[in-house]
Amino acid sequence: MIPVGSEPHGVAVNVATNMVYVANYFSNTVSVISGSNNTVVATIPVGSFPYGVDVNSATNTVYVTNTGSGTLSVISGSSNVVTATIQVGTSPIGVGVDPLRNMVYVAAGGVQVISGATNQIVDTILLGAGANTIGVDSATDTVYVANALNAVSVISGATYTVVATIPVGTAPAFIGVNSKTDMIYVANFQSNTVSVISGQTNSVVATVPVGSSPFGVGVDSKTNEVYVANEDSGNVSIISGRTNTVAATIPVGASPIGVAVDPGTGMVYVANDFSNTVSVISVAKITGRPTSGS
Repeated sequence: MIPVGSEPHGVAVNVATNMVYVANYFSNTVSVISGSNNTVVATIPVGSFPYGVDVNSATNTVYVTNTGSGTLSVISGSSNVVTATIQVGTSPIGVGVDPLRNMVYVAAGGVQVISGATNQIVDTILLGAGANTIGVDSATDTVYVANALNAVSVISGATYTVVATIPVGTAPAFIGVNSKTDMIYVANFQSNTVSVISGQTNSVVATVPVGSSPFGVGVDSKTNEVYVANEDSGNVSIISGRTNTVAATIPVGASPIGVAVDPGTGMVYVANDFSNTVSVISVAKITGRPTSGS
């Protein structure tokens, strides 16, 4: 396990640079981990209570929501320096990036739409039920937002309008997207399940039982596996995207929350909230499938 800051929450990977970014909630920092040697190479001060993290690999830019500050920190992946701080609203949690359009979506009451080119808010999408977490499918230009009514709002990236609302389990947490299969995975914190949504039909096609209090979701588009952090179980459920069943369960640290996958290297990174660590899982060792990083 890799020691990071106090109570790590969100985690994201830059697949182009093999760098991992972890939001340390009570340290008000972001830990930068080198995927090549699994060590922290930088610690970046951000706003108050950083929570969600996402990366635009095309521009080498990292975005971090600060729930206590009501801001979004914009970090240069080249210099590991905050280059902009954007006011986004009350208690932002989730953030999602569309690298093809260079747009950033932030859950802060509604959804703030931010241009990655100018760092300016270009639109605000109101959902009526608030917004918690975000998943983006850049292949279909679609944004998925977990809201407070136990549902996922589907937003068109072309029109910034809600095109569907999909009921899921109780207290939906993080969202994972497989752009290759057009499937979306939602961890239902209080239902102990994952809802599997078809992006083609905007409907739940399967409900997968996992561990206790599932929170973070990471998708390996190369192996079609889904990794779910079960906060109260202290483990990660691996769901086969082909069968929608749990193929394995991996013990990690205490209170795992965030999950990120690097399909290129075949590594999975899990933020353990109470351990102040990040667990690293090898996809090749678990699934037996070769990866370019093995």
